[in-house]
Amino acid sequence: MASNASNIVFDDIFTIEDIDKEGKKFDRVSRLYARSKNYDMHLTLDYNVELFPLQKDQSFALALASSLVKGGAPAGAGGEDEEKDKDVWRPDGKGKRGLEEDYDYVMYGKVYKFDGGTAEMVTVYASFGGLLMSLYGSFRHMTSMVLGDPVYLLMRK
Repeated sequence: MASNASNIVFDDIFTIEDIDKEGKKFDRVSRLYARSKNYDMHLTLDYNVELFPLQKDQSFALALASSLVKGGAPAGAGGEDEEKDKDVWRPDGKGKRGLEEDYDYVMYGKVYKFDGGTAEMVTVYASFGGLLMSLYGSFRHMTSMVLGDPVYLLMRK
């Protein structure tokens, strides 16, 4: 799991169990169903197949982050420049390299629903401009995700 000093709120390695099991609805978008290796999480995700082609039984790393700034905010820091750069989409604009440099596919969206289900298991739903994600598993691995918060989804093979 991610540390407190990082902007990454969730990360794991997933293996694709199925793609478009209800049939393909759009030309450039597919829906994958995957299971994580470390935390036994279930992921359903819409993604652009032209930008990031994936196959069944393939593994990929997925991270969810609150910001693309690497390392999070330094402890005790808080100046005017940091406040101004807090929500910068491309932090490399001033020579900084962000988390997006380490991944192949990045989407920006918002957590729009948090379903409690049972006491232990929860589902987090996020929308990335109409491409949807649901992440189901133990609430312990998703404590840093907050309803209404912006989220970056980062993937690499």
